[in-house]
Amino acid sequence: MHSTSLSRRRALQVLGASAASVAFPALAQAERIVLGQSAAFSGPAAQLGIQMNIGAQVLIDQVNAAGGIGGRQIELRTADDGYEPDRCKANTEKFLRDGVFALFGYVGTPTSLAALPLANEARTPFIAPFTGAEGLRDPFSRYAFHVRASYFDETKLIVKNLTSLGLTRISVFYQDDSYGMAGLTGVQRALAARNLAPASLGTVQRNSVDVAAAVQSILPAQPQAIVQISAYQSCAAFIRAARKAGFGGTFFNVSFVGTQALADELGPDGKGVMISQVMPYPYAPTMAIVREYLNALKAHGGGKAQPNYSSIEGYIAAKVLVEGLKRAPKLTPDGLIAGLESIDTSFGGFNVSFGPRKHTGSTFVDLSMLTEDGRVRR
Repeated sequence: MHSTSLSRRRALQVLGASAASVAFPALAQAERIVLGQSAAFSGPAAQLGIQMNIGAQVLIDQVNAAGGIGGRQIELRTADDGYEPDRCKANTEKFLRDGVFALFGYVGTPTSLAALPLANEARTPFIAPFTGAEGLRDPFSRYAFHVRASYFDETKLIVKNLTSLGLTRISVFYQDDSYGMAGLTGVQRALAARNLAPASLGTVQRNSVDVAAAVQSILPAQPQAIVQISAYQSCAAFIRAARKAGFGGTFFNVSFVGTQALADELGPDGKGVMISQVMPYPYAPTMAIVREYLNALKAHGGGKAQPNYSSIEGYIAAKVLVEGLKRAPKLTPDGLIAGLESIDTSFGGFNVSFGPRKHTGSTFVDLSMLTEDGRVRR
């Protein structure tokens, strides 16, 4: 993860790029392939947007340095939505007015749900949102492409892991919005398949760390494990508060939490916290795609950016997008859709398979654990 000062500098660079896109309407698409990304670059979920953007920009810079796509450079424009749907909707409307080629790398369920209807109406591809919510996958959209596995895939693995250890009193701490409900529904479905139900529930408001009521709601049921469906600051606050109140069980998170950001928030308190992942382990070159990512990250910006799950997701998502552009019969939005739908390949060991009625490219899910020294291990 970045140091705080580097993260702030990156956020300012991102916001500067956003301001530039407002000041200068869309460049001619004949010269550039312009993408629009609305994400949190400020506020309690900022590291999710910052890191997703860094990973994508590393790949895009590589492609541009090699001549771009058919001689056209890719430009990734950004706009900060603070992880708020209304701001994301306004950003998306601006991107579409400016005539972006595609929307890419949006971060979050409530924000993406605000943007997708606009993309559908404008017939603009909406590629690789950083969310596993079923509401973005069903009903099927011709314009939406998902590189990551779903929250149903993640929560199914979490519940399987817990119940295989004999743990059946499982509670859920979730964000009180469409993201939290998507994760809660996944846990409920996985438990119901085993004739179980959540032992207790507790909620937190989006972009808030006020978790006292959730602790009081969840702990009296004496859960053996708590599944968390929220962003890193609120999850860290809940973990500390629950442990202070006497909870000694296991914490599980889904990938959207922001793994390295959560580790940085918790420090030694992160020991033993589990997180499901939808991307390859980014800290060691065990797969070809990870070796490529680590080398690219090291070369980018003098090696100051540190590997993490959020930025490797941005890197792989951008790589899939670029492959779709390369396969496009024509460099048009419809051509990109056709190019993406033809992908059935391994990206250095990470398999992605799309088709005309199949726009979820991966079902890969893995588990990781935080250590007391702030690291992440498999």
